[in-house]
Amino acid sequence: MVEYVEYKDKQLVCVECGQEFTFTAGEQLFFADRGLSNEPKRCRTCKQLKNERMGGPYGWRAGRPHVEVKVKCAICEVETTVPFHPSQGRPVYCRDCFKKMREEGRSFAASSSED
Repeated sequence: MVEYVEYKDKQLVCVECGQEFTFTAGEQLFFADRGLSNEPKRCRTCKQLKNERMGGPYGWRAGRPHVEVKVKCAICEVETTVPFHPSQGRPVYCRDCFKKMREEGRSFAASSSED
């Protein structure tokens, strides 16, 4: 059975500037369609300012230089590249091994000695 929800505009208070802003029924439907359960914390202006501070519209990744580090896969030992600096002591996998482990539902912390 499909549950029908009627959305109504809500007044929220921005955590940045303290001003009230409207969380419209349409925005609520948009959030619900995408499975977002938290209401927005910032008004439109403060959200835009935060995005600019964080380096662009997509948060922390935008505006940062692209990193590409050469590593050996912890399972098959093929040389590959990853878009991050690996943590010391944690295994890193090539795309094929990573995909295979995900499909098998194995833990990503598993080492090659478990094969």
